[in-house]
Amino acid sequence: MTVLLCGANPAVRLFDGDDVTAFASVWTVDWSVHGPGRAIVLWHDGRVRVLADDPTLGGWLERAFVRHFPEAAGLPWPEPTPERAEVTVDLDLRDGLSARAGDVAVTVSGALAVRTFETDAFPLDGVPHALRLVLAPAADASVTIGGTPVAGAVRREGGAERPSSSAFLTTAEVWSLAPDSS
Repeated sequence: MTVLLCGANPAVRLFDGDDVTAFASVWTVDWSVHGPGRAIVLWHDGRVRVLADDPTLGGWLERAFVRHFPEAAGLPWPEPTPERAEVTVDLDLRDGLSARAGDVAVTVSGALAVRTFETDAFPLDGVPHALRLVLAPAADASVTIGGTPVAGAVRREGGAERPSSSAFLTTAEVWSLAPDSS
């Protein structure tokens, strides 16, 4: 397998009823084929923003990964222009996530469970990828833009045995080309 990226990608989707009000994908990349760095990819109000300490890395994360995630399915996804911004990320499965870049802040808290996830068939733009990670669905999350909280709430499902949420924390995340696609 060809390893593409090692790091973490916690994310949140906020809902107002059945409508998605925001989707934020936060990246801490320890190693990748495009170097290390941090980024926030944000969809809100029909607009996509990529804020990254390295705009080239941020643009690759948005094009190669985020726009193909199930969380982005059905959202209008205009082509963004990556913005250079200092990105700070504090991530801990117990304490949650606090991330900031430019005028955007993302928080995720209240891990409901911690479990591993792995697949060799995660499709990104029609190409199967292998993904291994530690996942913690979360109880709460927020997205703030310019100091104003985005309306909406986390959607939680599943039972106590296997909770799921539209907000989650990750760590030990490794993306690779699946064995049959390299």
